[in-house]
Amino acid sequence: MNIVEQYLSSNHLEEHEFVQGSPEWIAFRHEHDGSSEVSAALGLSKNCMRNDMLHAKSSGIEKEFSDYVQKYILNNGHEVEAMARPIIEKQIGTKLYPQVYSLGRLSASCDGITMSGIVGWEHKQWNESLAESVRAGELPDTHMPQVQQQLLVTSAEKWIFTVSDGTEERMVSMEVLPDQAWFERILAGWEQFNKDRENYQHIEHAEKPVADAIMALPALFVHARGEITDSNMEEFGHALATSLAKVRSAQLITDQDFSNAEAAAKLYRETGKKLMLAKEAMLEQTLSIGAAARMIDTWHEDLRVTALKLEKDVEREKEAKKLAIIDAGKVAWAEYYAALEAEIKPIRLNITQPDFAGAMKGKRLVSAWQDAVDTALANGKIAADSIAKDVRAKLAWCKENASGMAFLFPDQQTIITKPLDDFTLLIQSRITEHKAAEARKEVEMRAKAEAEAAAKLEAERARMEAEAKSKAEREAAAKLAAEEARIRAEEQAKARAAQVEAEAKANAEAAARAKSEEIAREEEAERQRKNTEWRGSDQTAVAHQDEISAFLKIRNFGKDESRIRAILVEFIKFQEIRRNAED
Repeated sequence: MNIVEQYLSSNHLEEHEFVQGSPEWIAFRHEHDGSSEVSAALGLSKNCMRNDMLHAKSSGIEKEFSDYVQKYILNNGHEVEAMARPIIEKQIGTKLYPQVYSLGRLSASCDGITMSGIVGWEHKQWNESLAESVRAGELPDTHMPQVQQQLLVTSAEKWIFTVSDGTEERMVSMEVLPDQAWFERILAGWEQFNKDRENYQHIEHAEKPVADAIMALPALFVHARGEITDSNMEEFGHALATSLAKVRSAQLITDQDFSNAEAAAKLYRETGKKLMLAKEAMLEQTLSIGAAARMIDTWHEDLRVTALKLEKDVEREKEAKKLAIIDAGKVAWAEYYAALEAEIKPIRLNITQPDFAGAMKGKRLVSAWQDAVDTALANGKIAADSIAKDVRAKLAWCKENASGMAFLFPDQQTIITKPLDDFTLLIQSRITEHKAAEARKEVEMRAKAEAEAAAKLEAERARMEAEAKSKAEREAAAKLAAEEARIRAEEQAKARAAQVEAEAKANAEAAARAKSEEIAREEEAERQRKNTEWRGSDQTAVAHQDEISAFLKIRNFGKDESRIRAILVEFIKFQEIRRNAED
């Protein structure tokens, strides 16, 4: 939120009804920053110096207008304004109402404003130079602040600025639209003005110093007819000595001192010329008055030298006074500048010092020099405050959003001059890039650590495999040796066993042949017995064929009927054999 938005959001518009010149009206003007005063507060007025406005505001003493100014300028201005109002109302097609408004400390006394508050009107008496600017559509800076403050206070959409003598023949107008830059300049200007107002110490300056009366020197006369017959040389010499002594002892400090010295120098030069004329007139009367002539020459030289010294002293002291005022301005600027920079360390403002000497150009009075330097100093403070405020806002943003990230902005002194949106975007982008880089770095470091750990594990695995392989090879060698020994022992045992076995085999074969013969005889007997049994069982199975057929008829075995029949036959045989065995 900028300075204008902050001001508008924290103040509300009020309407006022005052009788001009009443105590309430005077108090209101003293307590508010009026639109008619803003040009002087900004040092832009041609009619009122900023220091004069500071004095009036700090003391509460309203400026007293001469009868001529009151009658022919102020009163006439109201009359001309009243004549011009219906003409403008006809042109815009609606009524204009004089109204006084306030918005916080700011106030606006409107020559006219529509009922809707959309269009306002300011009237100035006819002035050819101002009228020419209005014809060109260019409102001078001497008048623009007043109109812009009226726009700011009322929130009107436009203001009509008119210069006229109350007639359509000598009337020119232009439209002025709200200007954000002017709004900011006005608010900053009044802020600095009121700071200076709180610390204001009045120094009295004569508005237009008039030289004090220099002791009048008598006109020298000398009458001679071969000798001086009559003269006021003694009186003149005494008067001259007194005058020179007074002037030579005076110090040059104030505008009054400079004015007195300049007047004395002028008087002495003119008196010196008159002395030479008196001398020439005397010499025309006689050629024998050398002493008087030498005295006049002496006086003339005193006058010339003193006048020259006074002129040089005035020039030197004025220059010294100028330099003293400029130096004081420089000191005040340096102190203010240093205090601002202390608030925004390590940022440097890099603002050029106000051109105090340039501000004094074209001005002759000490009071005008002082006002010019004070105004330049105030404008410099306003500019510095604006920049410092912007820097403080950005530093506060950085503290909140980029804490601990200062190393990312070694060029902060340069980038802080960017607009706030660009500045914050740049800061955020650098932080984002840094975080992304840190994330990549962390991933890379983690991958590197994992790779190193994997390599270490692989090396350990290879070592263990090598050790295992070596151990396996040793065990295999031992096992091979043991196996070879076992084989040799087995071969030897086999050889002995083969021999024993051969002998046993021979014996066994003989026994086996005998046994085999016996078994053959037994098997033959058993076969014969079984044949006898199975033949009996076959007969039994044949005897039961009808039962088997009857059983199969009551069951539907399908294609498995033959297999079931065979199973039943075998089962009947088995039962028959078992009964025989039991018997």
